[in-house]
Amino acid sequence: MKTYEMIYALDASLSDEVKEGFAQKFQDVVAANGGKVVSVDKWGVKKLAYPINYKTDGDYVVMTFEADGATVKEIERISDLSVEVLRRMITVKA
Repeated sequence: MKTYEMIYALDASLSDEVKEGFAQKFQDVVAANGGKVVSVDKWGVKKLAYPINYKTDGDYVVMTFEADGATVKEIERISDLSVEVLRRMITVKA
């Protein structure tokens, strides 16, 4: 298994419960596929570099996890289907 780092920006106007739900959903996907979440770092609300879907602020979260490629594909699929996720990027941590 490789170590990955995922950074994603949620719509800042969402309630705290919904934001926590997304963080838990991504952690559950990793755990369900035999991976391990190393850390979750919440950066908070930041100004976006450019408007995305008429939104100017995003709530950023960085999640570091150990998993295989299939887990990464599943996280990408789930985040692409969620309109609340404005942007996400997953990289292999060296």
